[in-house]
Amino acid sequence: MMLSLASLPAVNASLNSACTVFLFVGYVCIRTGRIRLHRAFMLAAFCCSTIFLILYLYFHFHAGIIRFGGQGWIRPVYFTILVTHTILAIVIVPLVLITLTRALRERFDRHRAIARWTFPLWLYVSVTGVIVYWLLYVAYTPIGAPTASAAHSVAAYLRLA
Repeated sequence: MMLSLASLPAVNASLNSACTVFLFVGYVCIRTGRIRLHRAFMLAAFCCSTIFLILYLYFHFHAGIIRFGGQGWIRPVYFTILVTHTILAIVIVPLVLITLTRALRERFDRHRAIARWTFPLWLYVSVTGVIVYWLLYVAYTPIGAPTASAAHSVAAYLRLA
């Protein structure tokens, strides 16, 4: 299976969507005492986020900066969402790692204390990631995005590496 460079934003949005679902279901599971299911869903969310980050970095390393094509009132809306998303995406990485580490080490008192912050921020980053994708690639035409006919593919790159 070959993923083109142009397909990666949609793949990443799908990973963010899946992460959102896993986070929400994992939260419901822990609130209803289903600890094993909570753990499974939160690990699935972590895997989605990890794969997302790898593909996101790969995409931007090869595609560069993609500019928003929307005009008028939507520009400040888009950039407000983008800026808050980006700042919190940076903040969430160590929070997720600390929260996960505390859970895996069975330090549940400390895990709960930080998870109260990690969960809503991680959920916000996942949801706004999908919104940013939709605004940038679906609702408006992006400026500088790679096309589907681009010769780059993840599989080709991995074979050459």
